[in-house]
Amino acid sequence: MRLMPIRAIAAVLAVVVSGPVLATERAEVPDKYKWNLTELYADEAAWVAAKKDLVASIPKLSQWQGKLGTSSGNLLAAMTDWEQATRSAQRLYVYASARNDEDTRVSRSLQMKQEAGQVYTDLQTATAFMRPEIIAIGRERVDRFVAEQPKLGQYRMFFDNILRAAPHTLSPAEEKIVAQAGLVADTGQTVYSVFTGAELPFPEITLSNGEKVRLDPAAFTRVRGSPVKADRDLAFKAFFGRYNDFGSTLATTLNSQVQAHVFNKDVRKFPTSLEASLFDYAIPKSVYTQLIADVHANLPTLHRYLRLRQKIMGLPQLGYEDLYAPIVGKVDLKYTPEEAMKLTLDSFAPLGPQYVETLRKGYGSGWVDFMPTTGKRQGAYSTMVYGVHPYQLLNFTGTYEEVSTLAHESGHSMHSYLAAESQPFATADYSIFVAEVASTLNENLFFHHMLGQTKDDATRLFLLSRYLDTMRTTLFRQTMFAEFELLVHEAVERGEPLTKDSLNAMYLKLLRQYYGADQGVVKVDDAYAAEWAYVPHFYYNFYVYQYATSMIGGMTLAENIIGKQAVQSGTAQQGRDAYLRLLSSGSSKYPIDLLKDAGVDMTTSKPFEAAMREMNRIMDEMEKIYARQKG
Repeated sequence: MRLMPIRAIAAVLAVVVSGPVLATERAEVPDKYKWNLTELYADEAAWVAAKKDLVASIPKLSQWQGKLGTSSGNLLAAMTDWEQATRSAQRLYVYASARNDEDTRVSRSLQMKQEAGQVYTDLQTATAFMRPEIIAIGRERVDRFVAEQPKLGQYRMFFDNILRAAPHTLSPAEEKIVAQAGLVADTGQTVYSVFTGAELPFPEITLSNGEKVRLDPAAFTRVRGSPVKADRDLAFKAFFGRYNDFGSTLATTLNSQVQAHVFNKDVRKFPTSLEASLFDYAIPKSVYTQLIADVHANLPTLHRYLRLRQKIMGLPQLGYEDLYAPIVGKVDLKYTPEEAMKLTLDSFAPLGPQYVETLRKGYGSGWVDFMPTTGKRQGAYSTMVYGVHPYQLLNFTGTYEEVSTLAHESGHSMHSYLAAESQPFATADYSIFVAEVASTLNENLFFHHMLGQTKDDATRLFLLSRYLDTMRTTLFRQTMFAEFELLVHEAVERGEPLTKDSLNAMYLKLLRQYYGADQGVVKVDDAYAAEWAYVPHFYYNFYVYQYATSMIGGMTLAENIIGKQAVQSGTAQQGRDAYLRLLSSGSSKYPIDLLKDAGVDMTTSKPFEAAMREMNRIMDEMEKIYARQKG
């Protein structure tokens, strides 16, 4: 169970727009654009007092060690104490973290965040006895205890997650050794992060306008979206060339991280590293492999999009360097926070008046921290405090993309709110596998709402092309990453070392296969074989596939709510109600079962087929607009 589920989104801007005048210091921002942290603690003094009380209570949890299996009453009392302490730790940490995010320059806020993190670590240490004791009790006796004490029923999923891990749990002495080994398990990722973040000598290039650019990842992201092809080509070759220069070092760090995953697979007695990574949320291996198979079967759809991109951009040959350049010119879209809130609320109307009114009240009562200010944490996220409400951090400057980000994070916030309203604490949280479904569905609703009220061809083409770009990077690119990650782990499981040459060969083969190099769709230069070295997600242990599955799930559910067939057949309300039940279910079931109940079976190809229908519909309209403009 996670202490604080922070949802983050990295916005990929496809258009340069202007926004409202920004405040430079937080004191200049009107209160209506700030979150209200006083609902957590009245002030810092109240936070300090709460921390003192929690620190004093943690040692008392040891009174239950060795007693969980003696009676149902003892198990309930221990779980009650665990929950109270965990809820207190969550509130403590969210407040400190939010204060720190408001202005990262303030050392006291960082100190508070570190103190809260240490308290949570101490709590985890103090309750470490619970897992092995529950396993020792066994499923039969746990079930009997739950029958004797109905209040224990709220912890049924908590117990089940622990008990089903029994075959993969070692003796106390062995667990201690594995824990000690865990101290070095992330060495590969740590070295990679330090080297690429601080010591990799990024190249310097001169753009066509004479600007000299040190091509670090931020600058590369900017230049790869340049409308000037010569600048894009230069940036790609220099950037990935530099990663290739250090490919042997970076292959060693990746090999080290994958070896750690394989070690965990072996000691935990899983057949494969993939199955070990999917175990915590009971995701079937077939979901991962089905995603890859579905993408391969639908590569012609991707290739159709790529050829359409080439045609609209007017290029004789589409290169890999051209995939992040804008398809259309600048579109002047800008919004105030009030306009952004209204647009998102209007777009969520298909989810019903209660959903919309709850979010409206949240917007007006301190859920969201809107404005970028000096020292504020970058990006956006939503986090929840059980028994209070969600909190959203934004850095809103008025762009279309940032309104979409508000829609995205509001999806997370409403998911958290509805789950907390309907579930006890133990099942109010939820896995990342379903978390991004709520956010991507809201983005889908927002996209269709904006499309519905936009009449001019230039803006429609921008909206459509932006959404297609998102589908390419999420459904296809992330799945390509997932397939590469699987191939890499399988190689190490066979005893094969990962080297610069072997990784380059694997990656380049996938890159050319996905982007249709042999069919002349996209020209992929040999230099881009080193792109794998640029992607930090390969260290995350089979994480990226969930970006694709979440978007697929969200699109399917959206089609069940606003799709033409759902509206005409009268099943739209049924689809909406099923989706709202999903949001309210938290983690009361495993993710696959929750989605099935909502009408999305991720073990089949049907959700991906729905996504492809949407993608082709978008391309159909883009073709018509392009034909009108050319005619």
